Amino acid sequence: MFIRPPGFEYEKQELHCERVPLSKLADKFGTPLYVYSAATIRERYSILDRAFRAVPHTICYSVKANSNLSILRLLAGLGAGFDIVSGGELERVRVASKKAVKKVVFSGVGKTAEELRLTLRSGILLFNVESEGELELLSECALKLRKNARIALRVNPDVPAETHPYISTGLREHKFGVPISAARELCRRAAGRKYLTVAGVSLHIGSQITDVSPFGIAIERAVDLIQQLASDGHQIRFIDAGGGLGVSYNSAEQADFAGVARKYAEAIIRPLLRLKKLKPHLLLEPGRSIIAPAGAVVTRVLYEKQNGNKRFVVADAAMNDLIRPALYGAKHEITPVSLTRTDRDLLADVVGPICESGDFLARDAALSPATPGELLCIYDAGAYGMSLASNYNSRLRAAEVLVDGARTRLVRRRETMKDILQTEMACL
Repeated sequence: MFIRPPGFEYEKQELHCERVPLSKLADKFGTPLYVYSAATIRERYSILDRAFRAVPHTICYSVKANSNLSILRLLAGLGAGFDIVSGGELERVRVASKKAVKKVVFSGVGKTAEELRLTLRSGILLFNVESEGELELLSECALKLRKNARIALRVNPDVPAETHPYISTGLREHKFGVPISAARELCRRAAGRKYLTVAGVSLHIGSQITDVSPFGIAIERAVDLIQQLASDGHQIRFIDAGGGLGVSYNSAEQADFAGVARKYAEAIIRPLLRLKKLKPHLLLEPGRSIIAPAGAVVTRVLYEKQNGNKRFVVADAAMNDLIRPALYGAKHEITPVSLTRTDRDLLADVVGPICESGDFLARDAALSPATPGELLCIYDAGAYGMSLASNYNSRLRAAEVLVDGARTRLVRRRETMKDILQTEMACL
């Protein structure tokens, strides 16, 4: 049985985000429309924060999951740090909260010299270094700017995680991190560089992981490395456990996020107890687990059609608005915004207007017969919805709305063709 995320409930047969009817938002801001629940964001962040209260920690929200400025500002107000993977994401954090820049962790396998100089000048918390080449480039940039850089070596613990292969990152054949066997030598070399300080160990084994045991195995291997680095004379102040905690997109599991968070915390904290006096500060990089259930896409039905035995519901949202189904085969629950119809549910593919067979939002979804103009809600779309959106087919990216109780704020206006065309030149 599907249980809706806590921020989305029916009241008098009409689906609401907190205290605001989704139909009211659709009429005011148009469709497709991203809608976010502020209360859900606060709740999910707080649950994770409490789960790790036994150890010193900082939750560094993964900006790539959803980088809207208002959402970043909300999280910064709760005390969050931020995990970034580009200079552009750093600028978003800076605009959202200048104070939060001091709690930024810079991850990513392809950092450029320009990005390294920008983050060095900004005084971020930590650089997660992912290769020998990056270490050399960071050293050069720090020397030229005479800026100190705290680094954590991102190691590849070679721990498999049951997730989609596109978002698995912890095996030796993946592009991320350095072999754990090479870490001591790289740290020795880094310690000999002026302006570089070996301050931590970092790892990340993948995304959308629902079995917490791989997290514990990976941390066990990181703890072994930290003990070795400490014996080499390094002062390890941080252990970055990465992110990756998954969410349930179509079951009742998300109703017990507090229980999931407790198991996740236990898996990570238990190996850390072996460090005893070292007690490094724990960094966590959740993104999806905080923001996914807080967001939905509201879309309007354009047509319903039957091709032989196949039923299609054509909506105005498309793969450029929510690419996860096409990219990962992800399944998002879809329900009508209004429950006034009493027709029996029938299976249908919910598809968009884009000229691709892969443009679908759901396969074989159980929906009652739909009429043009009817509104549908696509749940758990807060993560990797807008952040992966595009202008494919020259479609305008949708507006974003943040709901807080009965209060509604437009946090990104809908694009116009002028927005899309203004960076282009029509040259002969």
